[in-house]
Amino acid sequence: MSVTFGVLGPVTAEDGAGRALPLGGPRHRELLARLLVARGRVVPLPVLVDDLWDVPADGAVAAVRTFVAALRRALEPDRPPRTAARLLVTEGSGYALRPGPDDVDAWRAERVLAGPADLVTLEEVLAAWRGPALADVGDRPWAAPDRARWAELHDTAVERAAAALLDLGRPDDAVPRLDAHVTGHPWREEGWRLLALALYRSGRAPDALAVLRRARGRLAGELGLDPGERLVALEAQVLRRDPALDRRPPQGAEAVWARAAGSWERTVGARARLESSVTLLGALAVSGAAGLTAAREQRLATVAAAEELGDPLLTARVVGSFDVPSVWTRSDDPEGSAALVAAAERALDRLPADAAVPLRARLLTTVAVESRGLPGPRGPAAARAAEELARGSGDPALLASALGAVYLHTCDRAGLAARRDAVGAELVALAGRAGLDTHLVLGHLVRLQARTALGDLAGAAEHADVLDALAVRAERPLATVFTTAWRALHRVLAGAPGAEDVLTAALRPFGDAGMPGVAEGLLPLALTCLRVGRGEPAGPVGDPGPYTPWVRPHRLLAQDRAGEAAAALRDLPDPPPGLLLEALWVLAGRAAVAVGDRGLARRAADALRPAAGEIAGAGSGLLTAGPVDATLALLA
Repeated sequence: MSVTFGVLGPVTAEDGAGRALPLGGPRHRELLARLLVARGRVVPLPVLVDDLWDVPADGAVAAVRTFVAALRRALEPDRPPRTAARLLVTEGSGYALRPGPDDVDAWRAERVLAGPADLVTLEEVLAAWRGPALADVGDRPWAAPDRARWAELHDTAVERAAAALLDLGRPDDAVPRLDAHVTGHPWREEGWRLLALALYRSGRAPDALAVLRRARGRLAGELGLDPGERLVALEAQVLRRDPALDRRPPQGAEAVWARAAGSWERTVGARARLESSVTLLGALAVSGAAGLTAAREQRLATVAAAEELGDPLLTARVVGSFDVPSVWTRSDDPEGSAALVAAAERALDRLPADAAVPLRARLLTTVAVESRGLPGPRGPAAARAAEELARGSGDPALLASALGAVYLHTCDRAGLAARRDAVGAELVALAGRAGLDTHLVLGHLVRLQARTALGDLAGAAEHADVLDALAVRAERPLATVFTTAWRALHRVLAGAPGAEDVLTAALRPFGDAGMPGVAEGLLPLALTCLRVGRGEPAGPVGDPGPYTPWVRPHRLLAQDRAGEAAAALRDLPDPPPGLLLEALWVLAGRAAVAVGDRGLARRAADALRPAAGEIAGAGSGLLTAGPVDATLALLA
């Protein structure tokens, strides 16, 4: 029996015939909602207890288990006794709810709104909202992020539907909707713009002008903000009755896209849609920050949908066809990466013996890419196996993907910048011959990083110039985020004044670039490395996130708390594999010298010795902890 869930309003569940399932009391619904917002991930039992009760009672654990049992009976009433649950499953010490990607109203709305949609589809999406999301859950902190995202999604859908009405020449129908919309959401400038445009196209130019001036008054009077460029431009167009405001059909590339999307929706079946969706997500991932975030969110849902169809070859194609290389050696979404590795491993296990070599190679590449930054042999082994298969296939795109995975696992010890440079050089040559723009960008980024680590700043600058040109020609805007940061690092390495301000200005944009794996803790780490590499006290730098174990001892030393710093160093782990490995070893080694920890100092010296002659941290292209030789001399 298929079960669909509703979170866009009170929490509901319905069977395949549309009948409401008996979910029990408020606590049962709250538990169901908590599992739904986890999106298929396991929620440990202790976390559920803490999330459901402000002050858990002694019997809270038993109560959660009782609620789970009751929900299982409601969701799968026909499940035979003593058989495993299919929807609400137990894994380890927790529970997970595993509906299909289109079996939750909010997920379905997210998927539809991630791509082009006509008015009928948008109306169907808006009809899914029955009120505020998770309306009967209460003011729980865990519900807040999804509530906010789904509220934003609803507002966006309202505006897109209104824009569709305008495109269809129905401004009179759009006006009342938009009037209500801006009343409830007065800070959404797009709502005001569309309302003014709808009024103008309805022959009500004075009303359109009045709306624009009302928007200006609300924004300035209550927020102290001037209206944005689009509102200002529209006001000027209304004043001069610009003919460009009249409705025109889509032109050029927009018209081509609209026709192609419409044909695709009408003719393509579910299996073909899944496979082509991954190709679309790949293009989305390199389109900019918003596209990268959306692609990451949608990819898991696409893979889950493929697995539900039970076709191992289809699943393998979907899992392995997301051909977007990664430049950073730490995942943006560790939980999502783990799920993708598991899906790829399942697909590998289920592949028939005679499956095509490219299919197996791409699955191995997925395992390698999504295992980046993790210790252990599986990721490197998968990368080597993918490379071997790809070289034998003669397919340049397959080999480029495999080389991208190999690069990510050439960071497990210090001193491998030259090896990464060789991988980057092969990628540049291969992608250039085959016209693979995305992999060409990766190759130049790899060489930019590696040449910087090796002290060849002039050579690195040549790659930065090529990347800036590629970013425009191949529409890869995220490349310029890295080149901008590298140019700041170049200035720092050249001894420019105000180095901390230069790095701060260059690294802050990563927070808005859709790459949390890069951004988290990066700036505090960069400032700490800069100061420590110069022999200065670390001082306050903000939250270093995942780099706290290596930054904290220096913060304690700067506060004259050497005893606490020494205690922190006793539990210091080895740095994880990645582009920042040498920089973290520099922090560890210099802190060890400061507190007299000879054992850690020897470990750091042994780890850093293969990188003699390199610049620590510069292999990231983003920060520096100074010459490795300077730290080795101190450790000696």
